[in-house]
Amino acid sequence: MQNHQFSSAQVQRFHEDGYVFVPNLFPKDMIDLLLAVARADRAIENAGVMNDASGRASKIFIRSELEDDIYSAFTHSPRILDPVEQCLGGEVCQLHHKMMLKEPRVGGAWEWHQDYGYWYNDTILFPDLASCMIAVDRATKDNGCLQVLKGSHRMGRINHGKFGNQTGADPERVALAQQRLELVFCEMEPGTAVFFHSNTLHRSDANVSEFSRWSLICCYNRLDNPAVIQRTHAKPSRLDRWSDDQIRAAGQKQLAAMQSV
Repeated sequence: MQNHQFSSAQVQRFHEDGYVFVPNLFPKDMIDLLLAVARADRAIENAGVMNDASGRASKIFIRSELEDDIYSAFTHSPRILDPVEQCLGGEVCQLHHKMMLKEPRVGGAWEWHQDYGYWYNDTILFPDLASCMIAVDRATKDNGCLQVLKGSHRMGRINHGKFGNQTGADPERVALAQQRLELVFCEMEPGTAVFFHSNTLHRSDANVSEFSRWSLICCYNRLDNPAVIQRTHAKPSRLDRWSDDQIRAAGQKQLAAMQSV
């Protein structure tokens, strides 16, 4: 199986900046298959809704358990696992995976937050977690692409509160960070990914365009950093690495089953 490890420069960038872009992490046919499955998936149609502070809604389809579907299959990819384990310095387990669904003209914003701002309350002791966001649709400023504050992970965990029905970081601390740190818009073509630390401040604007902005986010925790109290996440377990062909096979089987109904 091909090695997909980061270069030493990429690992250093992750630790210094809190994020790393990887263009074309996945080939077009795998992303096309993922999108075809998601568009046909009735469970996606009934995804949960998270309102932003203005009342606009973004949809999120989130799963903690690994199942026999293409979303779970992607979490096993060495294209993601090899770099995440390098950056976190040890073997990882899946925390959860989710499809983020910003529909044209109605998809809401996500408030400034750190993922560890959520996960800290799940009794995970250390911020030894990272996420990989894969663009399924083209992500632009107009359709509400991810935004990050470069180097903000070095601030440590910030207090979080409620904004709409989302959890957001302390606005005063965020405002100070914005004065000091570079704002980066993560505009991405389908198949491109961004890896980011669990303490990296990030947000996104509402989708004001005519185009959807769908993405898959795979989230990982170091295997030696489980939640003290198991409440919302699956029991930590080792992840087998799946080849691209295994992931394709899972997606093709899932799509065929949907089309036969």
